[in-house]
Amino acid sequence: MDETASRAALDALSRHLHGMPPVAALQPRILGWEAGRLRLGAPLAANVNDKGCAFGGSLGSLMTLAAWGLVALELEADGLAGEVFVADSRVRYLKPVFEDLVVEATFEDPAARPALAGQVRAQGRASVRLQAQALLADGAVAATFAGRYVAIAKTAAAAG
Repeated sequence: MDETASRAALDALSRHLHGMPPVAALQPRILGWEAGRLRLGAPLAANVNDKGCAFGGSLGSLMTLAAWGLVALELEADGLAGEVFVADSRVRYLKPVFEDLVVEATFEDPAARPALAGQVRAQGRASVRLQAQALLADGAVAATFAGRYVAIAKTAAAAG
């Protein structure tokens, strides 16, 4: 995908995220996308809890969205239109976050990234495992996420 198409895909993802009121309230922003890795951020001020640190639900949501967005972007980069759904997930909270939120999503198995588009093309759907981390400025991991996502080709989704 060339740089113009990549920028268009990121802009479309940002508009899509901000089009969902609960997600817009998080104030997410795309920090970067490359080689099977998507980074999202959000201001602490919009996601703070009664302790003055990041609300756990915001961290979990942002990691879920980063993984979801990564699958959607990878499909688009391969010329596929699909619907992406989270099938199941698990979050572990390790440290409080007293700074702006930064999360990074990747494929659990890097080999699943190139296989994703082929499976959607061949079967009309694919299941893939992703992982994400909430990162602190010092590089420490504040929370982890593991999830399984299902991607369904839009033509198959419309027929089913």
